[in-house]
Amino acid sequence: MNDDLQPPPAGGAATPPLLLIVEDDAAFARTLRRSFERRGYHVIATDSHDGMVELLAGHRPDYAVIDLKLGGASGLACVQTLRAALADVRIVVLTGFASIATAVEAIKLGASHYLAKPANTDDIERAFGLTAGNPDAPVDGRQSSIKTLEWEHIHQTLAEVDFNISEAARRLGMHRRTLARKLEKRPLR
Repeated sequence: MNDDLQPPPAGGAATPPLLLIVEDDAAFARTLRRSFERRGYHVIATDSHDGMVELLAGHRPDYAVIDLKLGGASGLACVQTLRAALADVRIVVLTGFASIATAVEAIKLGASHYLAKPANTDDIERAFGLTAGNPDAPVDGRQSSIKTLEWEHIHQTLAEVDFNISEAARRLGMHRRTLARKLEKRPLR
């Protein structure tokens, strides 16, 4: 699902910002595209890391929205590739299940911000504008449940092994089918 850049608007206006969307959910990508186009962005979109690399050959986006889980691949690879190609691009990573492990990895690889789905256009645009951390952010949030801690440990292990289920199960000391059942109950997105 690679989309070419639309021509700039006529009338000599300033060049609108270019937004790259890397999202494998076609309906969500279409919704994001339309919403950002209404806000004056030019949008290019793809559903994979390879598609992103192709788009980067001809375009230099100012902003990027990257889904964490792309059809079996990790959006973290997209963050790393994009940051290496463009030092000043503002990258927001979106995911259906946010975990501490993937948030840390995304930021270490160059993401500007990390948002849990559902995130709307306002949330994403606000995240583009955040350039520094917030020292006043609350640190005494609610306690995590044992199930949440287990899930974060599973997700961290999966990220460490590039989402290889067999290797993650081995490292976690559980049967592969047990891990697969846990993932079916709470899929990665």
